[in-house]
Amino acid sequence: MSLDQERLRVVVITGLSGSGKSTVMRSLEDIGFYCVDNLPVALLPEFLHVQSVPELGITRVALVMDLRERSFLEQYHRIFSNLKEKGYVVEILFLDAAEEALVNRFGETRRVHPLSPRGTVLEGIRLEREKLLPLKEMADRVIDTTFLNVHELRRVVQKVYDALGGEKVKKLLVRVMSFGYRYGVPLDANIVFDVRFMANPYFVPQLKLRDGHDRDTQDYVLAPEESRKFVEKMTDMIEFLLPHYEKEGKSTICIAFGCTGGRHRSVVIANQLCRFLGEQNYPFSVFHRDIGKI
Repeated sequence: MSLDQERLRVVVITGLSGSGKSTVMRSLEDIGFYCVDNLPVALLPEFLHVQSVPELGITRVALVMDLRERSFLEQYHRIFSNLKEKGYVVEILFLDAAEEALVNRFGETRRVHPLSPRGTVLEGIRLEREKLLPLKEMADRVIDTTFLNVHELRRVVQKVYDALGGEKVKKLLVRVMSFGYRYGVPLDANIVFDVRFMANPYFVPQLKLRDGHDRDTQDYVLAPEESRKFVEKMTDMIEFLLPHYEKEGKSTICIAFGCTGGRHRSVVIANQLCRFLGEQNYPFSVFHRDIGKI
């Protein structure tokens, strides 16, 4: 193992088509990574050997590699494993997303899925997910981009890969969600809190049509002692749990808060958790699923 190999940090960005690989590459480029898109996997060892030369001054490299290259599936496992054995610090970042989100993204961009040039987008997504499952299991980090817009994904990625001021950045990505029980419990939630015991702004005429982002609504929900006590105990529990999930190897976790309609109380408490996560330096995203429903 050479010092040149040890000093070069390599992030391989891969995952499903439409999951945000280009956004992640641009985000890493903005914080100093040398980025390459669609490099043939067979050329990776030679490419890294060249980039390892100290005179170039390159210490961080990010590469997007996926099924656009025909030989990728047949060669990636052997090549990635060999590079790690030689001492290269190679991290595989796999981007995933739910089928519905991917179908919508392909619909918005009017792109053809690379694995379904004549079939449906959904068929291509399912085939690609099946083919990439071994790579996902091999990945060092998995980010689910289902509920992340481009700005949120950028913020999450840069917070994970750019330790400002020497801070140790947590690896666990926390997805925070608010929802309304009348529209169903989110299937992908790992932890669910029911906050319907809290004072309900829906029955206050001046607050009924507002939402949980409104300051008066927040004050109303958080004013009772039991609400403040809940936030205190909830954040204590989350602070206890997250390091254990991270230690166990979990890369993402979804924490959901539900009230009746998903417009007031759950939004307030979800935002409270987000403030706490920011203070604790955990990368997070937030999605208020039912806030627009009345």
